[in-house]
Amino acid sequence: MKIENRTFIISGGSSGLGLATVRNLLEARAYVAILDKQVPPMTELSEVPSPRSTITSSSIGSSSLLSRDLRLKYFEVNLLDLDRISTVIEEVASWTKETGATMGGIIHCAGIGELEQLINGQGTLHSEKIWDMTLSVNVSGTFHLTRMALQHFIKVPREEPDGERGVIVMVSSSVAYDGTAGQIAYAASKGAIRSMTLPMARDLARHGIRVVTIAPGPFTSPLTDVWPERITKSVHRDMLLYPKRFGFPTEFADTVRWILNTPYVNGESIKLTAGIRAKI
Repeated sequence: MKIENRTFIISGGSSGLGLATVRNLLEARAYVAILDKQVPPMTELSEVPSPRSTITSSSIGSSSLLSRDLRLKYFEVNLLDLDRISTVIEEVASWTKETGATMGGIIHCAGIGELEQLINGQGTLHSEKIWDMTLSVNVSGTFHLTRMALQHFIKVPREEPDGERGVIVMVSSSVAYDGTAGQIAYAASKGAIRSMTLPMARDLARHGIRVVTIAPGPFTSPLTDVWPERITKSVHRDMLLYPKRFGFPTEFADTVRWILNTPYVNGESIKLTAGIRAKI
């Protein structure tokens, strides 16, 4: 699909894989709406070339950011707050009318994951809070954000030659295929995303909207930054085939851009893992 002068919603766009994707799409002259609980860092975005103007530190606000003649807006959103999601979607839709940059896609980069066993060696049971929160953010947040935005996507004029209106990019994980001990809640949530991909693509085919999921292995991100050193070393040494390193966020962003640019990819969950295989 055409990326230039289209508007893309990126949840979790203030850090990690989401932030790299924001940079990538801005460089492709897209408009980007970041939905996140935290404000995006200026040091990461001030160097992105803009065809219209430059992002400055004075542009940042706490809820809606950057003047309307820029290509980036930030909205403070908690994916557990459905009323807030609904309000922000309407604000993004209004922004697209101001800029003339119709909606092009949603990239779901927001997510959480904590390691916890179903019952540990001391007999402590898995936390209800962690289970409920993980499923609520990763699965329900993805579902409801997509659901609410679709009322605007189906009104986008069809783009030739295939009549494409937009693309939904969801984020699963290699854990959905090959989870290890302590990843039950995270694996359940990412497996659900993987399973949602094809039926969602089938539902939206009549509207000219594609659905593609990326299932990344370990990437340099806020999630892996807090991993214990012993786990990081074990992953590098024993699980990754080649290259033996965490993925770079730019590699994820390039994959998103490839998906957007390639109309024939649809209804698939694509691994991006360096061939990782878990050791029990």
